[in-house]
Amino acid sequence: MAMSQSSTVDAIESSATMLANQIRKRIQVENLAEGVFFATEAELAEQYDASRVVVREAAMRLKSLGILESRKRKGLIVGRPDPLRLWSESLPSLMQSPEDRRELALLRYTLEVGAIESVVARATDDQIEHLSELAHQFEQVARAGGQSEKEDELELLFHGQLLKMTGSRLIAGMQHVLSCFFMNDEPASDSSASDETIWEHHAIVSAIRDRDLDRARSMIRLHFKWVLKIDHHGPDSENV
Repeated sequence: MAMSQSSTVDAIESSATMLANQIRKRIQVENLAEGVFFATEAELAEQYDASRVVVREAAMRLKSLGILESRKRKGLIVGRPDPLRLWSESLPSLMQSPEDRRELALLRYTLEVGAIESVVARATDDQIEHLSELAHQFEQVARAGGQSEKEDELELLFHGQLLKMTGSRLIAGMQHVLSCFFMNDEPASDSSASDETIWEHHAIVSAIRDRDLDRARSMIRLHFKWVLKIDHHGPDSENV
């Protein structure tokens, strides 16, 4: 009996996966806009010759992704997925091992290093001045000492501004999610670490202001050397 129940569940899961993929592709092919009525569950069951259980499971998966939304007394309408929301909500579940943590740390490193080319090319003078002001605020707080939470806040603001300068909401949003998650993994805010961070912030701003991509990229790599040492398996930062 248990084996039969397991087989039934597996069959439903498999059928729901196939149906969800068919619906998703249909929305893409027909280029259906957000808010457009799609179908009721009963209509989907008839159109795809599927059971209501399978249709309900497929619809639930697509609703969890934001691809479909439910409307009372109306049915299913086309939604607009928010990758940043999904990323933020799913991130904690991705951290099952030190290797998972390292993979996400490398993602953050790659995101920042890869984005700097766009920052150097697109940053406006006003944006650079704002970044410079954040660097000065961090320096003032760090020099005063004993305000590690404020330092963390300004570090987030600095990198948030840096990635906003790419002009991409997705890049800036992903950076914010990752940096918040890894904040506790960064070096302790002792005087030597703070002095180094102060210098790196100002050097990054200077390189961007001078539109010097090679120097800006080198400084971002230096600033994130700790990411590559998040566990003892990490490569030496000098080889990156």
